[in-house]
Amino acid sequence: MDIKGFLKSFFNIMFWKFILVGLVNTAVGMGAMYLYYNLVNDNTLIAFTINIVIGSVVSFFLNKNFTFKKKGETGSSVVKFIINIAVCYAVSYAIADVLVPHVLSGLSRTVVDNISMFVSSCLFVACNYVGQRFFVFKKKAQ
Repeated sequence: MDIKGFLKSFFNIMFWKFILVGLVNTAVGMGAMYLYYNLVNDNTLIAFTINIVIGSVVSFFLNKNFTFKKKGETGSSVVKFIINIAVCYAVSYAIADVLVPHVLSGLSRTVVDNISMFVSSCLFVACNYVGQRFFVFKKKAQ
Protein backbone atom coordinates (compact mmCIF):
# COMPACT_ATOMS: atom_id res chain seq x y z
CA MET A 1 0.00 0.00 0.00
CA ASP A 2 1.38 3.41 -0.91
CA ILE A 3 1.37 6.36 1.51
CA LYS A 4 -1.73 7.90 -0.10
CA GLY A 5 -3.66 4.64 0.28
CA PHE A 6 -2.49 4.27 3.87
CA LEU A 7 -3.56 7.80 4.77
CA LYS A 8 -6.94 7.31 3.10
CA SER A 9 -7.58 4.07 5.00
CA PHE A 10 -6.28 5.49 8.31
CA PHE A 11 -8.30 8.72 8.14
CA ASN A 12 -11.55 7.01 7.17
CA ILE A 13 -15.05 7.43 8.66
CA MET A 14 -13.98 5.60 11.84
CA PHE A 15 -11.35 8.27 12.43
CA TRP A 16 -13.89 11.09 12.12
CA LYS A 17 -16.39 9.28 14.36
CA PHE A 18 -13.59 8.78 16.89
CA ILE A 19 -12.88 12.53 16.75
CA LEU A 20 -16.55 13.31 17.36
CA VAL A 21 -16.76 10.88 20.28
CA GLY A 22 -13.45 12.26 21.51
CA LEU A 23 -14.84 15.79 21.59
CA VAL A 24 -17.68 14.59 23.80
CA ASN A 25 -15.62 12.48 26.20
CA THR A 26 -12.84 15.08 26.28
CA ALA A 27 -15.26 17.85 27.20
CA VAL A 28 -16.76 15.71 29.96
CA GLY A 29 -13.42 14.37 31.27
CA MET A 30 -11.44 17.60 31.01
CA GLY A 31 -14.33 19.56 32.48
CA ALA A 32 -14.28 17.30 35.52
CA MET A 33 -10.46 17.49 35.66
CA TYR A 34 -10.26 21.29 35.60
CA LEU A 35 -13.16 21.67 38.03
CA TYR A 36 -11.50 19.29 40.47
CA TYR A 37 -8.02 20.81 40.10
CA ASN A 38 -9.06 24.45 40.32
CA LEU A 39 -11.95 24.20 42.79
CA VAL A 40 -11.30 21.17 45.01
CA ASN A 41 -7.64 20.15 45.15
CA ASP A 42 -4.59 21.26 43.19
CA ASN A 43 -3.24 17.73 42.71
CA THR A 44 -2.58 17.17 38.99
CA LEU A 45 -2.29 13.40 39.30
CA ILE A 46 -5.72 13.06 40.90
CA ALA A 47 -7.24 15.60 38.51
CA PHE A 48 -5.79 13.87 35.43
CA THR A 49 -6.92 10.50 36.78
CA ILE A 50 -10.48 11.82 37.16
CA ASN A 51 -10.31 13.02 33.54
CA ILE A 52 -9.17 9.63 32.28
CA VAL A 53 -11.65 7.57 34.30
CA ILE A 54 -14.72 9.65 33.45
CA GLY A 55 -13.70 10.26 29.84
CA SER A 56 -12.82 6.59 29.36
CA VAL A 57 -16.20 5.32 30.51
CA VAL A 58 -17.92 7.66 28.04
CA SER A 59 -15.37 6.73 25.36
CA PHE A 60 -15.78 2.98 25.76
CA PHE A 61 -19.52 2.93 25.28
CA LEU A 62 -19.64 5.50 22.48
CA ASN A 63 -16.70 4.01 20.55
CA LYS A 64 -17.86 0.42 20.99
CA ASN A 65 -21.36 1.14 19.74
CA PHE A 66 -20.98 4.16 17.44
CA THR A 67 -17.43 4.45 16.11
CA PHE A 68 -16.28 0.85 15.72
CA LYS A 69 -19.70 -0.87 15.95
CA LYS A 70 -18.19 -3.80 17.79
CA LYS A 71 -20.80 -6.44 18.55
CA GLY A 72 -20.37 -9.06 21.26
CA GLU A 73 -17.09 -9.73 23.07
CA THR A 74 -17.76 -7.03 25.66
CA GLY A 75 -15.68 -8.82 28.30
CA SER A 76 -12.53 -9.11 26.20
CA SER A 77 -13.09 -5.59 24.84
CA VAL A 78 -13.27 -4.20 28.37
CA VAL A 79 -10.01 -5.92 29.35
CA LYS A 80 -8.24 -4.66 26.21
CA PHE A 81 -9.75 -1.21 26.75
CA ILE A 82 -8.42 -1.05 30.33
CA ILE A 83 -4.95 -2.15 29.18
CA ASN A 84 -5.00 0.46 26.42
CA ILE A 85 -6.14 3.21 28.78
CA ALA A 86 -3.49 2.29 31.36
CA VAL A 87 -0.67 2.36 28.80
CA CYS A 88 -1.87 5.62 27.23
CA TYR A 89 -2.35 7.16 30.69
CA ALA A 90 1.13 6.24 31.90
CA VAL A 91 2.89 7.36 28.73
CA SER A 92 1.02 10.64 28.30
CA TYR A 93 1.17 11.71 31.94
CA ALA A 94 4.84 10.78 32.30
CA ILE A 95 5.86 12.68 29.17
CA ALA A 96 3.86 15.80 30.03
CA ASP A 97 4.82 15.71 33.70
CA VAL A 98 8.51 15.81 32.76
CA LEU A 99 8.49 17.85 29.54
CA VAL A 100 6.10 20.72 30.31
CA PRO A 101 7.59 21.82 33.66
CA HIS A 102 11.06 21.71 32.08
CA VAL A 103 10.04 23.82 29.07
CA LEU A 104 7.89 26.27 31.07
CA SER A 105 10.05 26.51 34.19
CA GLY A 106 9.66 30.30 34.48
CA LEU A 107 5.88 30.28 34.84
CA SER A 108 3.79 29.84 37.97
CA ARG A 109 3.07 26.33 39.19
CA THR A 110 -0.66 26.68 38.53
CA VAL A 111 -0.12 27.76 34.90
CA VAL A 112 2.44 25.00 34.32
CA ASP A 113 0.16 22.39 35.90
CA ASN A 114 -2.84 23.45 33.78
CA ILE A 115 -0.75 23.37 30.59
CA SER A 116 0.78 20.03 31.61
CA MET A 117 -2.68 18.52 32.07
CA PHE A 118 -3.72 19.83 28.64
CA VAL A 119 -0.59 18.41 26.94
CA SER A 120 -1.01 15.05 28.68
CA SER A 121 -4.64 14.96 27.54
CA CYS A 122 -3.65 15.62 23.91
CA LEU A 123 -0.97 12.91 24.03
CA PHE A 124 -3.49 10.55 25.60
CA VAL A 125 -6.01 11.12 22.78
CA ALA A 126 -3.47 10.33 20.06
CA CYS A 127 -2.25 7.18 21.81
CA ASN A 128 -5.81 6.13 22.65
CA TYR A 129 -7.04 6.33 19.03
CA VAL A 130 -4.30 4.03 17.80
CA GLY A 131 -4.87 1.62 20.70
CA GLN A 132 -8.64 1.49 20.32
CA ARG A 133 -8.63 1.16 16.56
CA PHE A 134 -5.87 -1.40 16.19
CA PHE A 135 -6.06 -3.28 19.50
CA VAL A 136 -9.33 -2.89 21.44
CA PHE A 137 -11.89 -2.77 18.62
CA LYS A 138 -9.77 -4.21 15.82
CA LYS A 139 -11.86 -5.77 13.08
CA LYS A 140 -11.12 -9.41 12.45
CA ALA A 141 -9.61 -10.22 9.06
CA GLN A 142 -12.27 -11.32 6.61
